Amino acid sequence: MTRVKRGIVARKRRKKILNITKGFRGAASKLFRTANQRYMKALKLSFVNRRKKKRDFRRLWITRVNAAVRTNGLSYNEFIFALKTCNIQLNRKVLSQISICDPQTFSILYQTLQPMLIKKLNKNI
Repeated sequence: MTRVKRGIVARKRRKKILNITKGFRGAASKLFRTANQRYMKALKLSFVNRRKKKRDFRRLWITRVNAAVRTNGLSYNEFIFALKTCNIQLNRKVLSQISICDPQTFSILYQTLQPMLIKKLNKNI
């Protein structure tokens, strides 16, 4: 039986991993075994963080809207409740952009909610 030389296939596989991990630090970019482990872990973390990114951005938008609303003397949850009862369907991303880029429009939006907020305060009293 003839001998099979696997050098080309194995080298190609290793080279592919080492090219992918080129920017990694230390042995993770030089040695195949550590590079392969780091590569698998990087893939796993990228999968996890694609989902975490959505949570982080939502938290950031809520913080920005809360800061903008507090300058008008209202809390975030009261503001969102007022939006929903007035049937204004703006998501948190858009509200955050409006509060940063165009504060005048945000104040106009707040003023449209004023009658609803006054009704709510009268019910609580």
